[in-house]
Amino acid sequence: MGQLAHITTPVDIVVSRLRALDEELPARDGVAVFNRVYLAVTRAVDRSVDAGRFADARAAVALDVRFAERYLAAVDAAANGRRPPACWRPLFQLRRHPGVRPLQFALSGINAHIGHDLALAVVDACRTLDCEPAELEDEFDRVGDLLVSLEGASARS
Repeated sequence: MGQLAHITTPVDIVVSRLRALDEELPARDGVAVFNRVYLAVTRAVDRSVDAGRFADARAAVALDVRFAERYLAAVDAAANGRRPPACWRPLFQLRRHPGVRPLQFALSGINAHIGHDLALAVVDACRTLDCEPAELEDEFDRVGDLLVSLEGASARS
């Protein structure tokens, strides 16, 4: 019967979209800088889901995808001439400013995404899964652990 077809998860779709953005945006574009960071995190989440490191993979995928949708909606808004949510505007407005360093772009995106989008993504995931936020605590903490490990790895490199 041949090889088994690769099963595409919603996280794989997010990774594909982030990879496509990485290829189309100029390397020094502030959104591209944040996108590379976000792509690395999303790939790590995807590997963890595939390796069975989440107690509830369905919840982890829902949280990851709903979270990514918020960033991608901001990207789409800007690309279509609409205003992204207020938390994202500094990154999009200054994305080509020569005086802003790559780390500042990365931190601006991280601040917008974690400081604003994460709480809303938890609510979105709870609606998707028909659960309460406390039921996502383990997955939320595991993603936090992944972020810490990636931060440690990039500090060593």
